[in-house]
Amino acid sequence: MRRVRRELRAMRYDVAVDVQGAVRSAMFARWAKTGRVIGEAKPREFAARWLFTEQVTTQGVHVIEQSLEVANAILAENLPMTMPLLPRDPAAEARAEELPQPYVLLSPGAGWGAKRWPASRYGSVAQQLSGVGYHVVINSGPAEEYLAREIADSSGGVARILPLDMAGLIAVTRRASVAIAGDTGPLHLACALGVPVVGIFGPTDPARNGPFHCRSRVLRHPDSVRDHSRRSQPEPGLLTITPEAVTDAALSLLRESRT
Repeated sequence: MRRVRRELRAMRYDVAVDVQGAVRSAMFARWAKTGRVIGEAKPREFAARWLFTEQVTTQGVHVIEQSLEVANAILAENLPMTMPLLPRDPAAEARAEELPQPYVLLSPGAGWGAKRWPASRYGSVAQQLSGVGYHVVINSGPAEEYLAREIADSSGGVARILPLDMAGLIAVTRRASVAIAGDTGPLHLACALGVPVVGIFGPTDPARNGPFHCRSRVLRHPDSVRDHSRRSQPEPGLLTITPEAVTDAALSLLRESRT
C-alpha cells in the first residue's frame, strides 16, 4: 500500500475521479494528493462522500450512466455512450478459434459468496445445453479452479475447463454464443463485447449493476434485496433460481440469435 501511494503521488495527477463510490477507492483517490477528488453526491458507500472535495449529483440508475454523468460534469460536455475497444492478442485469438462451435461460456466466480450461484447448478445447465447440441466451456480464473472442477464433475464431463488469462478470456468470450454468469466481471465483459448474456442475480440490483446495452436475460428472485455485505454463503433468493430457468433463458437468447 505504501508503494501504491508513492506511485500515485509521483504521477502528479491534476484530478482524481472515484467512480466506484467506496471508502477504499476514495482513499486511493485521496492518496494521489491531487487537490481535487471528485465523486458522486450519493456514492455506494455513503461515507465515501466525505473524502471527496467535489460531489456530482447524478440521475442515472445504472452505474455506467452515473459514471458518465460524473465525467460529463467534470468536462462540461455530453460525452456519447460508446462501447469499449478491447484488445486482440493474436495467440489467444488463434487458440479460441480452435474451440468447437457453437459454445456457451460459463463463468461461475463472483467477488463474494453471496453472489455465487452453486457450481453444481451450472453443471446441470451444462448437461441440458449439451443435450440440445451446444458445447459448454468454463472460464476458470485464478483461485476459481475448484469451482470449474465442480461444474465439470457435476456436468458428467460435458463441460470443458479453460484456464484463461485476461487475453484468453476476451478471445473466448468474443466467440461465445451466450455467456452465463452472476454479477461478476466476465458477465460485463461479455456485454461489452456484444455477446448475449444470462445474468444470475441475488444481493446486487441488476437495475444498477446488471447487463448494459446488450441482449440479456436477468434472473432474480423478487424477495432478494440489495446488500453489498461480503457474506460467504449464497443469498437465499439466489438459491430459488433453478437450472431449468437458466437454461430456458439461454435457449431463448440462442433462438433470437438464429432469427
